[in-house]
This record gives sequence, C-alpha cells and structure tokens, in this order.
Amino acid sequence: MPRAGWVKPQTDQRLSDHISIGVLTRVFPPELVDRVVAEADRVERRRRLLPARVVVYYVLGLGLYSSSSYEEVMRMLVEGLSWASGWRRPWSVPTKAALFKARARLGAEPLRALFAAVAAPLAEPQTAGAFYREQRLVSIDGTCLDVADTAANEQAFGRPGSGRGEGVGAFPQLRLVGLGECGTHALFEVAVGPLAADERTLAGRLLGALAPGMLCLADRGFYSFELWNRARATGAQLLWRTKSNHRLTVLERLPDGSFLSQLYASSDRRRGEGVAVRVVEYSLADPGRPASDTRYRLLTTILDPDRAPAEELATLYTQRWEFEGALDELKVHQRGPRVVLRSKTPDGVIQEVYGHLCVHYAIRWLMHTVAYDNGHDPDRISFTRSLRAARRTTASHVGFSPRNAERSP
Repeated sequence: MPRAGWVKPQTDQRLSDHISIGVLTRVFPPELVDRVVAEADRVERRRRLLPARVVVYYVLGLGLYSSSSYEEVMRMLVEGLSWASGWRRPWSVPTKAALFKARARLGAEPLRALFAAVAAPLAEPQTAGAFYREQRLVSIDGTCLDVADTAANEQAFGRPGSGRGEGVGAFPQLRLVGLGECGTHALFEVAVGPLAADERTLAGRLLGALAPGMLCLADRGFYSFELWNRARATGAQLLWRTKSNHRLTVLERLPDGSFLSQLYASSDRRRGEGVAVRVVEYSLADPGRPASDTRYRLLTTILDPDRAPAEELATLYTQRWEFEGALDELKVHQRGPRVVLRSKTPDGVIQEVYGHLCVHYAIRWLMHTVAYDNGHDPDRISFTRSLRAARRTTASHVGFSPRNAERSP
C-alpha cells in the first residue's frame, strides 16, 4: 500500500530515479560523486538504467549492507519500490548480471577518489580523548581482509599459508595499512596491496597525511630507520614501539627515567650519522599471572621530558589500540564476522574495499557529530547502534534524482 503523502507518478520513471541513501549523502553529496566520476572519466555515454552516480551509491550500499544480496541492496536503496506494479510501465530490480557489469564499467578509481576527497581527521580541540597537550593523536596499523576465492583474486593478492604451514588458507587475502585518528576512530588515509606486501612499505604511502600538530603512534613491526626518518620529516611527533633487542646506547639519563640515545641506519654505527631519539622503557605486570612480565621500549621524537613525561607517554601508548577497535568495527560489525568480500575480480575488490572505508568514515562522522554537539566522548557511543541508524536512514529518507544537475528538470 502507498504511504500517506505519496503521489503516484504520472509518467514513466526509471527505477534509478529514486535513490535514497540517508546519512551517506551528508558525507558524500551527489555533486561530489559527480565530480569524482567525471575526473575518472566514468560518465556514461548514453542514458542507462544504472548511471555512474547510482552505481557509486550502490557500491556504498554494498558496504552498508554487506550480508545482503546484490539485488536486495538495490531494493534498500530505491525509494517507492512498492509502487512498481502501479507504474504504467512496470520496473524490476536490475539483475545481478546487470549490477555486476555496471560496477565493472565504474571501476575502482571513483571510489578511491571519493574516499580521498572526504576522509580527514574529525576531532575538534574540544573532542574528548582526541589530543595530548594540543597534539592530535593518530595511529598506524594494518590488517588483512579475505576476498572471494577466484583465480584472478589469488593471482593479484595471494593466499596465506595454513596454520601449520602444510597447506594454504581457504581464501586469498589483501593487506591494508591505515592511518587513523585515535579519538574518533576515523580512518583518513589507507594503502592497499597484496598479501605479500611489507607493512612498512605500505605505511610509507601514508606519510603524506602526517602533519605538524600530530602525534603518531605505531607498533614495533613498523619501525625501520628509513621509515622513522621519513615520518619525522613530516613535522609530526612520533611515539613508536621498537623491539626489545634493539641496541640503544644510553647517552644521558633523564629525571623521568627515560634516556637520550641515537638511531642508526645499521648495526654498524661507524657507517652513518645518528639521529637523536628519546627512549622510554617500562613493563606491565599482570597480578593474575605473576610469572608474566611484558616489557615495552618506546621511541619518541619529543626529547624534552617536560613536554611529555615518560609516565604519560607510557600511558598514552595504549591509545594505539584504538586503531584495532576501528578495524574491529570495519571487519566484524560493518562487514560482518567471517564475511568474505564478494567481488570476483581484483578491480572489484579494490572498489568494494573503498566502499567499505567510505561507509565506515560516514558512520564515524555521524558519531562524532552527535557526540560533539552533546559534549560526549565519541568512544561512549555504540558503533553498532550507529550502524543500525545509518541503515534505517537509507530506507526512510526521500530519494533524489541520480542524473547530473544540467539534465535535471
């Protein structure tokens, strides 16, 4: 039955003329989508049931409804679908084959450009838990994502070994390394590569997003002399963990217990000039496990202990795990536990990954906006409830015409 206030169309309409994507249009407005599509030269040459703008929002819909079928996602995006039988010329949801071909025509570049155009740190100076002494807390970390088991995906991304090393994993995987804001969980720079890609190599592609006024955290797997120097050159401050067997000479012991040392390009210190660094060492003992003693060794570019006492830095390093919370949101709650990316081709996989990243950023934007307007910490707002709210807005908000402005009446 039609809803109250609806007016039955008097002329034939395309199914794609009534797309509704709720909160996603606030973050990714139609004019921005049209711009990235045009810059990627993906504007359709003829009138289609699935124009490029619609396909971009459809890919975002795949990220929002990751456990739904291709056709069901389109049903959720189309406004007034229950009227289909009442139109003069009945319409049906495009077939899976038509949707697959439309995604192939669009390619991955518009989604990659859409994420790059919007993703940026969200926190304001008043955002709770987002800054340390006026420095924005950000973190680098990585993860792997299962992709559809096809020969093309395996060739492009690679397949992991089994747990015992005697076989291979069930699905090919890609590697993703990201730079995220600790206080809001917003990922604002990512690098995607095959499973065999080194995390430090991918992390090097993120450094352009670092800037003065940021304090970047990273785990011990990311440290190398070259990457440290490149990150330091951005003007951002660094607080990275290093391995316990990293040889560091104590040049000066400081009042807070930390010490000054030098970093070198190799273990042979006669080959190069050292870089000044401050080292913070501490251990965590679990009262429930008296025999356990986890030791940490942190490197920082903040050489003055008055600007950042060792005890505060040791406590601050735990904020790095906020990034793991963001990955959990993306991989478990948004994508769904044990859900494999559905795309059968490498280009479709990259397109789908950036669709998921765009959706995660939009939800985190929503959460930060609500928290900031009400004076709350974004961490105190449930991601799963926000995800459900975003899904509801997709089905309840009015649609818009997907055609370009100059074609619209």
